Amino acid sequence: MTQFPSTIVAEIQAYRQALATLLLYGDSLQDGVGQAFTDLLDAVASQSTTDSLRAYGRWFQALATAQETWLSYLQRRILYADNPFTQQVQTQGLGGLPAALALAARHDLALLQTLSGLSGQQVAEWIQVIGNLAERPVVWDTQPAPLPFAFDPAQPWPDQVEALAAHYQRHGAGVLAQYHVFTWQGQALQGVAQPDPVRLETLAAYDHPRQQLLHNTLALLRGYPALNVLLYGSRGSGKSSLVKALVNEYGAQGLRLVEVPKPALQALPQIVDRLRSAPQKFIIFVDDLSFEEDDDAFKSLKVVLEGSVTARPQNVVVYATSNRRHLVREYFSDRPRPSDQDEIQSWDTVQEKLSFSDRFGLTLTFEPADQPTYLAIVQHLANQAQLTISDEDLRARALQWATRHNGRSGRTARQFIDWLTADLAEGSH
Repeated sequence: MTQFPSTIVAEIQAYRQALATLLLYGDSLQDGVGQAFTDLLDAVASQSTTDSLRAYGRWFQALATAQETWLSYLQRRILYADNPFTQQVQTQGLGGLPAALALAARHDLALLQTLSGLSGQQVAEWIQVIGNLAERPVVWDTQPAPLPFAFDPAQPWPDQVEALAAHYQRHGAGVLAQYHVFTWQGQALQGVAQPDPVRLETLAAYDHPRQQLLHNTLALLRGYPALNVLLYGSRGSGKSSLVKALVNEYGAQGLRLVEVPKPALQALPQIVDRLRSAPQKFIIFVDDLSFEEDDDAFKSLKVVLEGSVTARPQNVVVYATSNRRHLVREYFSDRPRPSDQDEIQSWDTVQEKLSFSDRFGLTLTFEPADQPTYLAIVQHLANQAQLTISDEDLRARALQWATRHNGRSGRTARQFIDWLTADLAEGSH
């Protein structure tokens, strides 16, 4: 073991103290990179050669996995932190916060700026000294992804708390700011790191329902009243793709998509309460919706669509897709016979089931694709894929594909173009 110079020992202790005295942002550094850094400081402080070398390797790997520099990592964790300051400043602004909370934020920003000044070269030099190495270890470096907000390096971070607070107010904080698409799992929102990349420009046909959905979504984004929407129609017509494309188009403007699977529909009131105070706008997306008799999910969705004693949030809408016009499955045995004594009440129950879809403010119909519509979608996708094939050959092969596979639909057209792209590429070799 090599004895450290006292100056290095003092530096390490200062960084360890900075981490330990964070008031608000400490929990944000408890992920893989932050924990690896804490372990590295502890190992180096112990002056154990083996522990220090291993800890440096784990920190290097953590940064490489995250594709972050130490500086970009700290700034990104600040932007996506979820703590009392980031939560309250979104709705109250910096001037509306308790003085102690604003002071604590400035205190933490000063400490985090101190931590950001620790360069990879400096850490590598520590390891070289403690390990008595002939050469300095490899220093991790990369060009990280751009940040939506970055501190001015010429100014102290605490002096930029107003700009940071304004960023939280516009874009939110925590997981809602970090991701555009979410699922509901285990009673919590889970961010989707790689959502479906479908774009509006890749979708063809169904112009009228698409324009209506866009108009409603833009109203939501601009703070005007927006309607809950039922997208009803044949399978493969692109209903789900259209909803998913919206967040890829408008995510940068604050639109978020929360996909709720049918087994989780009972949690809808809880989900809505979680979202109502956030600055973003939310589409709760329910795909392939239908209900069986006495389904508890039916009641939960009904509460969200119709409201309860709690005011309906202006930043949340429900977009649901279904292949069924009447969302609650009905059987002939459900219909009362005229001789039944409870005829009036029975028909009331049937009517409630049949009219459930009317509780959506807007119903958009996607008719089955006829041959001209199917071929138009094929041509649109072929142009986007830049396929080298004559219109006549494309048409003939597309019709043959539809006959042999799943019939005419947007989904069939996409499958055909994917197959044709590979087939043409293979034939060119």
